[in-house]
Amino acid sequence: MDNLLSITTFIPAVAAVILALFLRGDDEAAQRNAKWVALFATSATFVVSLFILFGFDPSDTGFQFVEEGEWLLGLKYKMGVDGISVLFVLLTTFIMPLTILASWNVTDRVKEYMIAFLALETLMLGVFMALDLVLFYIFFEAGLIPMFLIIGIWGGKDRIYASFKFFLYTFLGSVLMLVAMVAMFSDAGTTDIPTLLTHEFASETFSILGVQIIGGMQTLLFLAFFASFAVKMPMWPVHTWLPDAHVQAPTAGSVVLAAILLKMGGYGFLRFSLPMFPVGSDVMATFVLWLSAIAIVYTSLVALVQEDMKKLIAYSSVAHMGFVTMGIFAANQQGIDGAIFQMLSHGFISAALFLCVGVIYDRMHTRDIDAYGGLVNRMPAYALVFMFFTMGNVGLPGTSGFVGEFLTLMGAFQVNTWVTAVAASGVIFSAAYALWLYRRVVFGDLIKESLKTIKDMNAREKWIFAPLVAMTLLLGVYPSLVTDVIGPATAALQSSVETAVAAADAAGQVASSH
Repeated sequence: MDNLLSITTFIPAVAAVILALFLRGDDEAAQRNAKWVALFATSATFVVSLFILFGFDPSDTGFQFVEEGEWLLGLKYKMGVDGISVLFVLLTTFIMPLTILASWNVTDRVKEYMIAFLALETLMLGVFMALDLVLFYIFFEAGLIPMFLIIGIWGGKDRIYASFKFFLYTFLGSVLMLVAMVAMFSDAGTTDIPTLLTHEFASETFSILGVQIIGGMQTLLFLAFFASFAVKMPMWPVHTWLPDAHVQAPTAGSVVLAAILLKMGGYGFLRFSLPMFPVGSDVMATFVLWLSAIAIVYTSLVALVQEDMKKLIAYSSVAHMGFVTMGIFAANQQGIDGAIFQMLSHGFISAALFLCVGVIYDRMHTRDIDAYGGLVNRMPAYALVFMFFTMGNVGLPGTSGFVGEFLTLMGAFQVNTWVTAVAASGVIFSAAYALWLYRRVVFGDLIKESLKTIKDMNAREKWIFAPLVAMTLLLGVYPSLVTDVIGPATAALQSSVETAVAAADAAGQVASSH
């Protein structure tokens, strides 16, 4: 099928335009129609995206389904997917119908709410498919706007503060990336990403104000991109916007933020930082590895003392993203495979955990851990689902969470044993905060009067969790579903990075930091 990527990307945008132009009124019928249009559009997008997966050839390490054309002012519209990006497209299209289903109880400005999520899906898909720097930057930055509105309009009582903090942190980080993109264009003469992947940016050491820049231009470009992607992930210590955004966002907003938006940072490292600036990445690798290890331990300890369920899971997300950056900058096959696997796994598990919080928040309108206790007595189905995803979050063997953490630790161990030892302790801390949360919410006696009439999950909520349970289990017992798709592409990436770093070493331009 021609233009498969564009069709997948813009189905939600077309649905958003239809809602904006043709749906009138805010009565119950109009609200119901808005929800059905959004659910149909996101489901159709998922079905169409399956054709990308079925037609994808993992043995081809180049870009597939490439679409190219002229765009605004001579700029290129170029889309394509490879082994690194194709599964992120599927993750996005898989999660979005579930977020619409999870929003079925929304009654405030429903049409605008659905338009925001549909626009967000198009922009997120564009990030994973764009093969032009300018197009990538537009999708990457424009995605901030719908999420800013989702938090700012439909969020909690401190939503304005949280939405502006989210926007300013992520936008300011990306300003440096824009400067770097201009420098790349002036050096390479093109904004075409496949061409830039083969372009060698200068890596000769030079001085600025008496400070030696080891790795030269590559290191400077790496740092500019790092500023943007580190905030997006988010990495410690630029992670503080995430807990606020999660706590204030509506349940569906938290699901999209954790499951997909955070992955753009990791994807950026894999698409730009490692392959385009391999020498700069090598120079900064030890720094990033230690930053990742500190993030895993520090945010796990912070999660232990949280009283708000969403805040605890948000800090847990930062810790799990630490495993991702550790795997990526180990820059070997296990590390990179593990990082991608961890991002996909975290997409399913974190989405489910935020949905678990949403289920009881819809009933009790509080996220305070102390407000609960003994839920297993009234909500056995909920207790079972919550336990399953708690174990997935801890990294229990048999769930997808184990595979990602194990592979990233294997990759990091080959590079730096001390970093791995510190990071591995985070696995123990994650068990501590996750089981402590579960114990306080689900077990114990049902003594609070307000909980004695609480109802278990309804059919809609069970249908939302079913595919997430299936994917977490399936990838846990059969991880080659992912590794077979990404393996050839990550092997090619690792090989190109090693070759570039070895060439720079041979030329005496930079000493390896490992």
